[in-house]
Amino acid sequence: MVKVFDGNEKVGELVAAFPGASNLLKSYKIDFCCGGDRVLSAALEQKSIDAGQFLQALNQLYNESLKRAQRDTDWRHAAYSELIDHVIATHHAYLNEELPLLGHFVTKILRVHGTEHPELSSLHTLFSKLRSELEQHLIAEEEVVFPLIKQYEQSGAQELLQQVRSAIDELEDEHEQAGQLLKEIRDVTNDFTLPAEACRTYTLTFQKLEELESDMFQHVHLENNIMFARLLAAEA
Repeated sequence: MVKVFDGNEKVGELVAAFPGASNLLKSYKIDFCCGGDRVLSAALEQKSIDAGQFLQALNQLYNESLKRAQRDTDWRHAAYSELIDHVIATHHAYLNEELPLLGHFVTKILRVHGTEHPELSSLHTLFSKLRSELEQHLIAEEEVVFPLIKQYEQSGAQELLQQVRSAIDELEDEHEQAGQLLKEIRDVTNDFTLPAEACRTYTLTFQKLEELESDMFQHVHLENNIMFARLLAAEA
């Protein structure tokens, strides 16, 4: 594993370079907003946190993010079960971790900056709707549709394929709805343009929203254009 961060970075600069570090900092109750000008090693010492363990965890997270970015599997030819496991482990896991955190951030910037920026109220409404719909969507996929696809893969039973076919229409409609909400979020934030007085939490929120959009595009692509398209072709 290549080590990247050594503790000499300022906390705010660390999160700017690697937004994923915000989750780890939050779990250790290290302030990366108002306390963003502190050097990481000093922040760790102040809270009596083992710097070696923290930096190991931080660098592991960073390397994992690089590996995800560099992964180049041709999912068109992978087994359905392999593709499903990848979607759950990569994209569903990402949403399960990021949606609650983003909900906290979106609410926080609305409380602090909502008076000067009324568009944050619209952002809060849109994100809350998106989060609710996605959380229900993930449950439907993991508990109902994906198990059906795996059963079909094992048995080849046409009745299972027909059940999957019926579910695909609904899932694709939900993907379209999520895509529309993401478009509205981009519109209401003026393409995630930050105001001049944006604090670190404001900045991080917009960064994470843009990351969410990017991850959702890849997530939906794998399902609509690869997994579902292959299943529909099999039915035909």
